[in-house]
Amino acid sequence: MQLEQIETFLDLCETRSFHQTAERLSVTQSTVSARVKALEASVGARLFKRSRAGTALTTEGLRFEPHARGLRHNWQTALNATKDVALGGVTMRIGLQHDLVGMGIRDLIADLRQTFPDTAFLLESDYSTQMCNDLVTGSQDIAVLYSPKLLPDLHFEPLGEVRYVMISTQAATVSEIVPDSYILGNYAPAFSQMHAALFPQLSQVPLSIGQNAGMVALLGSFSGTAYVLESSAAALVADGEYRRVSDAPVIAQPLFAGLNARNRNRTSFRRMVAILKRQFLGRVPTGAAPSRPADT
Repeated sequence: MQLEQIETFLDLCETRSFHQTAERLSVTQSTVSARVKALEASVGARLFKRSRAGTALTTEGLRFEPHARGLRHNWQTALNATKDVALGGVTMRIGLQHDLVGMGIRDLIADLRQTFPDTAFLLESDYSTQMCNDLVTGSQDIAVLYSPKLLPDLHFEPLGEVRYVMISTQAATVSEIVPDSYILGNYAPAFSQMHAALFPQLSQVPLSIGQNAGMVALLGSFSGTAYVLESSAAALVADGEYRRVSDAPVIAQPLFAGLNARNRNRTSFRRMVAILKRQFLGRVPTGAAPSRPADT
C-alpha cells in the first residue's frame, strides 16, 4: 500500500468521478484506475462500484474511508516529526487567517512560549479553505480562521469575532458613497453575504480585494470608501484623511479555532485552544456576543 493510493482513494471519495480526480491530481484516468485497483488488492475488498449513474463507495469502501483519512494524517504527522527542530522535539504548526497576522501577534507568541517553553512554533498565514485542508492532512496542527469547513475530521470552537467598519475620504453617510470609488472587501463568505444584504448597490464595483492589509494599501494610494478592520480604521482616521461613515453598520466576522478531531481532547491542544481564547475573546468589544459555529 502506497500513500498515493490513499490520496487517490480519498480524492475519489470526494469527487465520485475518476475523470475529476485525474484532473485534480494531475494524472491520467488510467493511473487513477490503476491506483484504486492496487489499493483494493492490498485491502482485499472492492472499494468502489461504477455504473452509468457514476461512482459510489461500496460498503467496504465506506468502512475503509475513515481509516484512510487517519492513515494520511498519521503519515503527515510522522513526516513533521522528522523535521522538528525544537529542544523538546516538537514543533506546533499554527495557521492564522491573513487579516489576523498583525492583531496582537506579540502577545500570542509570548503566551505560547511561556506555556510551551520547549516547543518550536511555525506560524503561517492563509485563507480558511486551505487551512482546513491542511488540518485534515496534518500539515497544520491548529488554525485561527474565519470560515469553518465542516468535514468529519475537523473540530471547531468559537473564539469571538473581529469587527470591520466603513471609512471614507469622501462620504460622511452611506447615501453619499459613489460606487465607482468604493473598494469592495472580500474577506470571507460570511462577510460578503452580510455586505451584500446591507449594500446591494455596492456589490458590483470596479475594484475588490480579499485582505485587510491590501485594502489599507489601496486606500493609501487612492481616495475612496471601504470596510477595514476596526484597528486599521482607527489608525487611518487618526491620520486625519479618513473618517467613519456615520450610518454604516459594523460588520462582525466570527473567529474559530480549528483542529483535527483526533487532537481535540489532547492536553497540549486544550492548552493551545485556551491560549487562543485568551488572546481573541478578550478582543470582543464589551456587549458584543461572540458568534457560535454550526454543530461540528
